[in-house]
Amino acid sequence: MEHNWETVVNDLAQIKVTASFDNEPVLIEGAAKGFRCIGVGTDAAVFQSLAVPEYAYKVYAEGKLDKLEAEAEVYARIGSSAYFSYCYGAYDRLLVLKYEEGPTLFDCLLQGIHIPEQVIQDVEDARGYIREIGLNPRDIHLKNILLQNGRAKLIDVSEYIKPGNDFRWEHLKKTYDEYYPIIKGTPMPFWLLETIRKWYHHWNRYSSTFDGFMRIVSEQLNYRK
Repeated sequence: MEHNWETVVNDLAQIKVTASFDNEPVLIEGAAKGFRCIGVGTDAAVFQSLAVPEYAYKVYAEGKLDKLEAEAEVYARIGSSAYFSYCYGAYDRLLVLKYEEGPTLFDCLLQGIHIPEQVIQDVEDARGYIREIGLNPRDIHLKNILLQNGRAKLIDVSEYIKPGNDFRWEHLKKTYDEYYPIIKGTPMPFWLLETIRKWYHHWNRYSSTFDGFMRIVSEQLNYRK
C-alpha cells in the first residue's frame, strides 16, 4: 500500500474525538477537508477519504490507546478473511482499514432491509474462525455487522483479545430467531431501537435472565403504544 501516513495524520489533526459515558457514542469536534464520517462508536469514529475512498480511518478517542493497540493486534492475527475487514496499519491515534460497503444490521432494521439467515450463519462461522486462531469473539452486535450481498462482514474487533463471554451475540441470535420473523421487512423507529439499546446495556438491572428482560421490554413497548 502506497500511502503517506504523516499526510493522513495531518489531514485529520483538526478532528477531536472524545469518549462519552455510559456506553454512549463518542463526540466529534472539528472537521477535515476531504473526509466524511461514516461511523461512530463508543471508542472511535471512522472517516473515509473522498480522494482515496477504498480506505477508512478509525480515529480513537483520547484515552483509548489501549483499544487501538488491541484492535491492531487482533487484525494482525486475523490476516485476510472473508468475514472481516483488513487493517493496513496503525499510526498515532488511528487505524487504516479497508473500507467496507453495506448497511449495518442496525441500519437494516431502521430501513426494513431483510436480514437473511445466511448472515446469522456467517457470524457463527466467523466466531468459530476467531476461536481457531486463539482469540475470543466478543462485542458482536447490530452496529458491528455489515450486510454485504446477503452475507455478513464483521467490524470492530478490539475486544476479541479480552477473556470471557459477554453473551451479546447469543442474545442477538436468540432475538433474531424468536422475534425477527414478526418484524422482518418492516422499518423500525429509531427511538424504539435506541430505547432497547440503552435498556440492554443495563438489562440485568431489570431481570435476572435475558428472557425476563425481553418480557419486560415487550410489556413496556406495548404500554407506550
